[in-house]
Amino acid sequence: MAKTCYYEVLSVERSSTDREISKAYRKLAVKYHPDSNPGDEEASSKFKEAAEAYEILSDTDKRARYDRHGFAGVEGGGSQFGSAEDIFAAFGEMFGGGGGFGDLFGRSSGPQRGSDIQIQMTLSLEEAARGVTKTIQFKRPTNCDTCDGNGSKPGTQPQGCQQCGGRGQVLQSAGILRVQTTCPVCRGAGKIIVEPCNDCRGQGQVAKEVELEVSIPGGVDDGMQVRLSGEGEPSPGGGRPGDCFCYINVQKHKLFHRDGKNLILQMPISFTQAALGAEIEVPTLDGPETIKVTRGTQSGEVFKLTGQGMPNPRGGRKGDLLIQTFIETPKKLDGEQEKLLRKLAELEKTNVLPEQKNFLQRITDYFAAAETT
Repeated sequence: MAKTCYYEVLSVERSSTDREISKAYRKLAVKYHPDSNPGDEEASSKFKEAAEAYEILSDTDKRARYDRHGFAGVEGGGSQFGSAEDIFAAFGEMFGGGGGFGDLFGRSSGPQRGSDIQIQMTLSLEEAARGVTKTIQFKRPTNCDTCDGNGSKPGTQPQGCQQCGGRGQVLQSAGILRVQTTCPVCRGAGKIIVEPCNDCRGQGQVAKEVELEVSIPGGVDDGMQVRLSGEGEPSPGGGRPGDCFCYINVQKHKLFHRDGKNLILQMPISFTQAALGAEIEVPTLDGPETIKVTRGTQSGEVFKLTGQGMPNPRGGRKGDLLIQTFIETPKKLDGEQEKLLRKLAELEKTNVLPEQKNFLQRITDYFAAAETT
């Protein structure tokens, strides 16, 4: 595919000054940075293209050759960025997660933050509604007692990293952008372990069992999370520890179905209750309540108990309990019930199946008919 003119890539004139070219490049680098456009392949391509154009046009000699001979004049010199990944690595975490925009202006990103820990927590619907305090247990890296967390064998000391001069950060440049990133040799520690501690193998940390109490607010739902700030893994470079996230899983209930902050209960009623009306007792999370079923209630009709649903974990009014009635048809009738229903069918002039006779009655009728023939 034909390459686009470097001046067109940066949207500048051929007579533009170095300052104008730098300004145009900075604007494109910020606009198309991958952290601002996650998963956008087109933005990734434009980011790389802008970096390549700036590399040529910001260099007086390369720009002169490009102006005279076009792409042929700068081919073979090679870019310091072999791929888009090389560019992204140079910029580090420009838009968050460590460096931030401060890296654009040469400010140090500081020690790397510790990793987060994720815990799954299962609750019943009743626990989710009322809130609960749970005890969780998990293993978390903590400073090694043998070496006091420095990773070196007792009696020895780490040596300063020569790559970063003990700062834990190295400066990388990409055109006009200069970023400080974690040193790849010492990983931000600023020191190199010469004789590793036997217990932690030079890591300075060992996994230990941790027990924490977690307060879960009422109203939490599936997929919600509760954060325990600072309870994640410690930072390897002495920075802020990560957080512990408790992800909530609410079990299905045998009676209630949850719909946001409302609860739905499917309640069977008889034909007579639906036709004549009735007061019936229904279950709630706080105990039984009585509702009035009006005369002529149809199957699927919904009654509401205000404030008997789920609370809002962030405050506010509780949801409602929605009682959806359905008429339950009996599978078996005694003689009196069937007689009354057949009388009702006669009054309604409704066709129904003829009365079923039991086996003994059918035998009696059979012999009676045989005697008459």
